Parts: sequence; structure tokens; C-alpha cells
Amino acid sequence: MEWQRPSPQEVWRAVDLYLDIAYNGSAPSTMVKSRLDALRAQDEKTFYDSKSLERDANQSPPQKFALRLGNHFYPHMKLLIEPTPDALRHMFRADTHDKHIRPAPESKEYAMFCQLMENNQKLSERIESEWEKAGLPTFKQYLRKDLARRALHAP
Repeated sequence: MEWQRPSPQEVWRAVDLYLDIAYNGSAPSTMVKSRLDALRAQDEKTFYDSKSLERDANQSPPQKFALRLGNHFYPHMKLLIEPTPDALRHMFRADTHDKHIRPAPESKEYAMFCQLMENNQKLSERIESEWEKAGLPTFKQYLRKDLARRALHAP
């Protein structure tokens, strides 16, 4: 059974909240705007076929979609759309996309990059918190519901 992807309308709610927080009321870059314009041009049936959405190429159908939206100090942060761990529903995640690279501790960029990672993490947490307040599904929300469900069925 394939996981339930969010409707384009739900994705746009997540995008709008993400952008408000990540850009602190300022406009995103021209690259982000054109990526969003291309996605907006898709209809309901072709939305997930858009080239604006990155997908995991190793799986068919894709199990993850990413929209590179960046933030006001780092252009690579992404909005992820992925299945919940039970693979039945979907959830949103603000991926800092900065853990795969890091300067060596002795390099002059190390402290600055660590600060960038810390700023990205705080921003990610704030975005996901706002998504939850708006009723959009996140991993933390999934975990809380799963733990509550398990507590009800515990011996």
C-alpha cells in the first residue's frame, strides 16, 4: 500500500509557513521564487511530477519529496514531505541539509559553520512547531500520538 501524500493545498500551507519563518517576512531568492512558480503551474494530478520537487531516485514510487527553499542565511535548507514511520500517512520536516558537510575542527571556518548549523537547527524547530500549531503533521506530532496510542494499549 502506498503512503498518503498530502494534497497540493496542504503542501502550500506548509510552504507559506516555512517561508514566513525562514525569511522573516522578506522575499526569498529569485531561484526559490522560480522554483515555486514552476510548482504552482502544476495541477492537482501533476503536482508531484514537478521538477521543483526533488525525489529519492532509488525508489519507485518515490518515498520522499524535497523542496529546496533555503532561508535568509543558508540556501540549501529543504521542506521534506515523507511517509510517517508506519508508512500510512505523510509528515513534513524542515531539513537543515547541513549535516553531510562540515569543515575540519582546526579550520578557520569551523566555528562559523557550527554557528550556521545551530541557527539552521533553531529555525527548523521553529518551522516544525508552527506547522504543528497549524495542524500540519510532523515527526514529533507522530511520535506523541504513537506514544499515547501505545500507552492506551499497554498491559
